Amino acid sequence: MTQSGQTRGIFVGREREMAELVAALDSSMAGRGRLVMLAGEPGIGKTRIAQELASHAQSLGAHVLWGWCYEREGAPPYWPWVQPIQSYVIDTVPDKLLGEMGPGASDIADLIPEIREKLPGLDPPPELDPQQTRFRLFNSVSTFLKNLAQSQALVLVLDDLHWADSSSLLLLEFLAGQIAESKILVIGSYRDIEVTRQHPLSESLAQLSRSPAYQRIVLGGLDSEDAGLFVRTAGVENASIGLITAIHSHTEGNPLFMTEVIRLLGEQRLLEASSGAGAPEALGLPQGVREVIGQRLNRLSEECVGVLTTAAVIGRQFDFRLLGYLSEDTAESRLLELVDEALEAHILQELPGQGDRYEFSHALVQQTLLERLSTSRKVRMHARIVGELETIYGDQPGEHAAELAYHFSEASPVMGPDKLVKYSGLAGERALEGYAWDEAFAHFKNGLIGMSVDVEGSMPAPNVEGAALLFGLGRSQMALLDDDAYRSLRRAMDYYAGSGDLEKVVAIAELPDYAATRSVGLEQLVAPALLLVPVGSLQSGRLLSRYGQIIAMQDAAYDEAIDALNQALEIARREGDEALEVQSLAAVTSVHATHMRYDEVLASGLKLIELNKRVHDPRSEVSAHYFVVTSLVGNGELGAAKRHLSEMLSQAERLGDRFWLEGACWKTGMTLRLTGEWDTARSFGQRALEIGARQSNSLNELAMLEHELGNSRHGDSYLDLLTEIASEGIVGSRLMDLSAYARVASTVPIVARITGVADGLKSAINAAAHVLEHPQATAVQIGQSHTGLAMIAVLSGDAESAAKQYEIMKVWRHKHLSFSISADRLLGLLAQTMEQLDQALIHFEEALTFCRKGGYRPELAWTCCDYADSLLQRNGEGDRAKAKLLLEESLAISSGLGMRPLIDRVAARQERAESQPAQRPLYPDGLTQREVEVIRLIAAGKTDREIAGELIISINTVYNHVKNILNKTNAANRTEAASYATRAGLTGDADTFGERG
Repeated sequence: MTQSGQTRGIFVGREREMAELVAALDSSMAGRGRLVMLAGEPGIGKTRIAQELASHAQSLGAHVLWGWCYEREGAPPYWPWVQPIQSYVIDTVPDKLLGEMGPGASDIADLIPEIREKLPGLDPPPELDPQQTRFRLFNSVSTFLKNLAQSQALVLVLDDLHWADSSSLLLLEFLAGQIAESKILVIGSYRDIEVTRQHPLSESLAQLSRSPAYQRIVLGGLDSEDAGLFVRTAGVENASIGLITAIHSHTEGNPLFMTEVIRLLGEQRLLEASSGAGAPEALGLPQGVREVIGQRLNRLSEECVGVLTTAAVIGRQFDFRLLGYLSEDTAESRLLELVDEALEAHILQELPGQGDRYEFSHALVQQTLLERLSTSRKVRMHARIVGELETIYGDQPGEHAAELAYHFSEASPVMGPDKLVKYSGLAGERALEGYAWDEAFAHFKNGLIGMSVDVEGSMPAPNVEGAALLFGLGRSQMALLDDDAYRSLRRAMDYYAGSGDLEKVVAIAELPDYAATRSVGLEQLVAPALLLVPVGSLQSGRLLSRYGQIIAMQDAAYDEAIDALNQALEIARREGDEALEVQSLAAVTSVHATHMRYDEVLASGLKLIELNKRVHDPRSEVSAHYFVVTSLVGNGELGAAKRHLSEMLSQAERLGDRFWLEGACWKTGMTLRLTGEWDTARSFGQRALEIGARQSNSLNELAMLEHELGNSRHGDSYLDLLTEIASEGIVGSRLMDLSAYARVASTVPIVARITGVADGLKSAINAAAHVLEHPQATAVQIGQSHTGLAMIAVLSGDAESAAKQYEIMKVWRHKHLSFSISADRLLGLLAQTMEQLDQALIHFEEALTFCRKGGYRPELAWTCCDYADSLLQRNGEGDRAKAKLLLEESLAISSGLGMRPLIDRVAARQERAESQPAQRPLYPDGLTQREVEVIRLIAAGKTDREIAGELIISINTVYNHVKNILNKTNAANRTEAASYATRAGLTGDADTFGERG
C-alpha cells in the first residue's frame, strides 16, 4: 500500500464533512468566526480531515496554528494552547509580537517564557485573586488571537481535546464567546466515546453548544460501500467482496482500524491471497484494534518490545535520554536502532521540533504494551523513573513537578508518601500560578490522601506539610467557588495559629476573594484571626479592612462595619501605611454605596481618587470611580457621572479584573441608557453579560433598554433569564442570589409600566418578599424591592398599598431609584393612585426639575406623560393646556429617542386632551374614537396582532385599549364586547357614529 493511496483512502466518504468545514472556513474568513468540533472514536479520521482543511486554509492565505493534547502524565496546564502560541512567538519579530499581544503580553508570558526572551522589558502582571487572574489570562490570549486574525485569517486546531486539562477547556469556552465578529476558525477534535457525563469536556461541550458560532461534526464509521472504496484506494485494488466485508465487519468502518488491518495483511503477505473470491482465512481477522496492534508488536524484536514497554510506562510521549537511563543495559547505539525499528513499524513517531522526543502512534499502542506488565512490575518501573527524573531535574523540577507527582503516585506502594507529598504540593502551587484551578485541586488532594489526611474532614492539619496542602486546596476551591474552601482554609489556619505563625494566619484570612460579596465563609476566617493578632497592629488593620467590608456586604451591619473600617483607617494613618489606607478607604466607599448613602460615597470616593495619585492601587481606583458614578447617578448629576466613565473603564481594562471590568461595562451602559444613548448602552450591556461576573445586573439593564424601545421579544428574553437566575439560585452565593431577586422585584413592575402588560407581577411580589424577609438583605436590595412594590401598587390601583409604599419611599425624594426611575416621579404616581392629585402634581414638578437638571432624557419623557395624566385627571383651570404642552414635550423626546411604547401612550393622552371637557362624549360609555376603532375590529373577528397591524400601533397598545373597552362596557370577554358593539351600532364606520347617534 502506498502512502499516497493511504492518504486518498482516508477521505473516502468524508465529502459532506469536508464541505461543512470549508463552509465554516469561508464564514470565518468573511469575519464571522466559527468553532467546529470534530467528534468520533479513535482512528475515525478527525486529525486527518483537520489537516486537510488546514492545508486548504493555508492555500487561501490563512495562518494555521496547531495544538495537541496528551494524556495527563505530567503534561503542564494549558499545553494545547502553549504549543501553537509558543511556535508563533519563536517565529515572530519582537515589534510585531508586542503589537499583537499588547498589554496582555505579560499575562501570556507566565505560560510561555519565550515571550520574555523576545520582550524583556515586560512589567509583571498585577496580583489579583485567582478568579480574576485567570480571567485576565483568558482575555489576554483571546485579544492576542483576535489581533493576529485582523490582518490574516486564523485557523486554530486543537487536537484530542478529550485529554485536555480543565483550564484549557475553560479557555476554549472563553474564546468561543469572543470570536463571533473575527476571522478566526477554531477546530477541535475529541473522542466522543471517552466523554462521559463526568468528563470535564462534557460540561464544556454543553456550554459551547449555546454559542451561535458553534458547530459539531460527528465522524462515524464508513458504510460498506465506502469501506470497499477505502480498501481499494488504500492499495488493494483487486480486493474481493469477501475481504472488504470481513475488514468492514471487524473494524466497523473505522479508517485507522482498517488501515492497521490492511498493513498487517500486507506484512504477512496475505493481501494477494485474499484478493480473489475469499477472505484471509489463514490469519483470521483481529476482533479489534488491540489485537491488530498486539500482532504488529509481535512482529518486532523482543528487545524492541521490551524497550517500548519501558517507554509506555514513562507515558504517551517520552524523552530518549530518560529511556536511555532506564535501559542502562542497552548501549545508546543499540537503543537508537531499536527506536528506529519502532519508527519504521509506525509504532512510534517523532515529535517535530522537540529534539529526541517520541510519541506512540496511538494511545492504544501504549495501552496494549502496559497490559503486558503486572501491577508490581509497573510500580517498580515507576519507582525507577522517579529516581532518574530527580537526577535529571535536580532541586529545580519547575514545570516537571506534575510529572514527578504522577510517577511518585504510581510508585507510592514501594516508595512511601513523602516524595508524593512534596511534588504534589509543588505541582499544585505551579498549577495555581497558571490559573489551572482544577489541576491544582487534584494535586493538593492527592498529596493529602498520600498523607492519610481526610480531605473532607474538619480536624486541623497534622503538620506543616499538611497545612500547606490544605492552604493550597482551599485556594483552589475558592477559585472554583466551592464552599468547602473555607473549611480547608480554616483547618490550615488552625494549624498555623497553634504553631504561632501569625503571618500565615493573616495571609489566609485576608485572601483576595471574588469582591468579598461571594465570601459566604470568609468572615469565619477573619473574625477568629482578629482575636490572635495584637490590637492596633498593622496585621489587625489589614484584617479589620477586610472584616468591615464583609459584614456590611453580608449582614447589612452598617454601624459595626464602619466602626471596623475607621479603626483600620486610624491604624493606616498612624503607621503611615498608605496602601492600607487606600484598601480601607475603598472598603468604606463600597459600604456607603451598599447602604445608598450617596453623599458619603461621593466624599470618600473622591478622596480615594486623590489618594491613588500617590499610591497607585488599580483595584481601588476602579472601585472609586465606580462608586462615585453610583452616587452621582443617584443624586441626579448624570453629566458629572459621565465624566468618570472613561477613567473607570480604562483602569478596569488595565487591571484585567473580571469582576470590576464587568462592573465598569455595566455601570457605563446603565449611565448611557439613562441619557438615551441606546446603541452604545446596549453594546456595553452585552459586553458585561458576556463577561458574566454578575449577570443579574446586565440582564436587568438590557431588559429595560429593549422594552423602552419596544423590542418586546428581546426584552422578554432578558427578563425571563433574570427571573430564572433568581428562582433557581444559579448565581453562586446567597448575596448574589438576593441581588437577582431584588432586580426581579424592581424591574418586572417597571417593565410592566412601560409595556402596559402586567402578567408577571406575581414573580416580582414573591421576589420582593424573599428579599424583605431575608436577614442579610442590604439597603440597596431593600430599596429595589420597595421600588417594585410601589410600582405594583400603581399598576393595580391599590390606594392602601400605595399609601404604605409612599411613606417608605418618601425618604428618597430627589434621588434616582435603582437606576430605573426617579423617586419624585414614583411618589407622584403613588399620590395619584391615592387620589391626592395636588400632592402628585408637586412631586411631578420636582421630577421635571430633577430630570432636566440631571440630563435624564428618557425619564423626563415619562415624567412629562405622567404629569399630564394627573393634570387631565384633576382637570382644573389651565390643567388641560399645561397637559398638552407636557405631552408635546414627551412626544418630541420619545420620538427622537425611538421609545415606541411611550410614543403610543402619549398619542392616546393627546387624543384625550383634545376632547372638550363639557361636551357630551361622542361615543357611549366614554369610549374614545380609537377604542371604537378597536372594538369594531374585535367585532369583525380580528386578533390583537391583526388589529395592531391594521391600526399601525403596537400590540401592547392594543392590549391596553382592549382592557379599557372591557372595563367601560362591563364586558367579561371579547365575545361580549363584540355583542356590545353590535347593540350600540359601533360596527360600521366609526366616523359616522355621531351622525347616527
